[in-house]
Amino acid sequence: MILVNDFRPGITFQYEGNIFIVVDTQHNKTAMRQMIIKTKVRNLRTGSITEISFTGGDKVEPAHIDKREMQYLYDDGEALVFMDTSTYDQVEIPKDNLKWEMNFLKPNDNVNITSFEGEILGVILPDKVSLEIMECEPAVKGDTATSAQKNAILETGWQIKVPLFIEQGEIVSISTSDGKYSGRA
Repeated sequence: MILVNDFRPGITFQYEGNIFIVVDTQHNKTAMRQMIIKTKVRNLRTGSITEISFTGGDKVEPAHIDKREMQYLYDDGEALVFMDTSTYDQVEIPKDNLKWEMNFLKPNDNVNITSFEGEILGVILPDKVSLEIMECEPAVKGDTATSAQKNAILETGWQIKVPLFIEQGEIVSISTSDGKYSGRA
């Protein structure tokens, strides 16, 4: 059992039939009352972020999350297919569970798949991915007084803002946490 007083970001636990990961925690202690621990948690099944309040001293069941490196193979229309590179087992994950991750996945990329007691929870992307620019607006001359940016579309279909000097066909580095341009690859 995990004591809620020991919550730190990254700890996974089971509560009311769901699996959560701690995003943030706050301890509130007044002289007349027991400590209240407010935790901001992300549901690992749905991806939604909520707040749960516990009383100091409460205990929750730990959740041991397994991570396996797998290779993204292809999109079969309704799901994305991944293969374990050591056992060659294939896993299908519904597209609805990977809406954000699909913007940064291309075939043959290696990613970590998380699971809990055999149930696939999702994909952990690397912090940054390198993707090719497929379409790019032309730079407007004289528009460089400030850090001007233009629209570009990546090979996955994700649309981003890039600096004016970036051209079509270039490989750029994209942050997977916010989906923004972070430099040339």
